[in-house]
Amino acid sequence: MSASPENIETYIAGFPEDVQTVLEKIRATIKKEAPESDEGIAYGMPAFKMNGKPLVYFGGYKKHIGFYATPSGHTKFKTELSGYKQGKGSVQFPLNEPLPLDLIEKIVRFRVRENLAKSAAIG
Repeated sequence: MSASPENIETYIAGFPEDVQTVLEKIRATIKKEAPESDEGIAYGMPAFKMNGKPLVYFGGYKKHIGFYATPSGHTKFKTELSGYKQGKGSVQFPLNEPLPLDLIEKIVRFRVRENLAKSAAIG
């Protein structure tokens, strides 16, 4: 994989075909739940923003997919994420297990609402 991909397509193309499929599913899920979001690369991985603010990020690794929904997204879904390895604001979905797309949808929906509420409070 390129150290500094120019876009999400380039990023995903740098992985084996089976991992590309998983990354594309995550990307499609995020776009479905946040169609107004802007796609890009941040911190060397796919990133989605709304109203100029971070929404979620994801990244491919050798044995897992990292999903980053800021600490608030992980705190809100603490129980649902408890079966996965986690860090502050991150969770690892193993590549040898089914991808929890329904949970990813819920987290993205939550982050969209949270992002919109913050934007409304600011302006």
